[in-house]
Amino acid sequence: MATISPIIVTGCASAAHAGETPAPSGALVYFVNLKDGDKVKSPVKVIFGLSGMGVAPAGAEAENTGHHHLIIDRPALGEGPDGMAELDENIPADENHAHFGKGQTEAVIVLPAGSHTLQLVLGDKDHIPHDPPVASGRITVTVE
Repeated sequence: MATISPIIVTGCASAAHAGETPAPSGALVYFVNLKDGDKVKSPVKVIFGLSGMGVAPAGAEAENTGHHHLIIDRPALGEGPDGMAELDENIPADENHAHFGKGQTEAVIVLPAGSHTLQLVLGDKDHIPHDPPVASGRITVTVE
């Protein structure tokens, strides 16, 4: 289990070509223990679910695998300021993008009181979304 703060997040960027890693049809990433509208207390435990693919650390070349990224308090993947270009680029490493490149399947995150959006996105060995992207819907949780 990883403990992160959305203010201090590490990750790596790569010069790999974007969106070249295929995802199998029907692959899904989802929140196991959270749903849209939940009221939670910080720190928040987030359990990542994945079906139709496997988890592998960043940098590992294994077919039908990837690693988790948690998008915090920003538009859904592909709907941000860079729009669809986000789907072809490395997922950034900043206060809104938590990388789990060691293959983690859960995390504990510290969020201040208030409303927060969360989305899970699977990245390939180079932190680039798969083709097609494997991403959850964006949910909103309220930290009391």
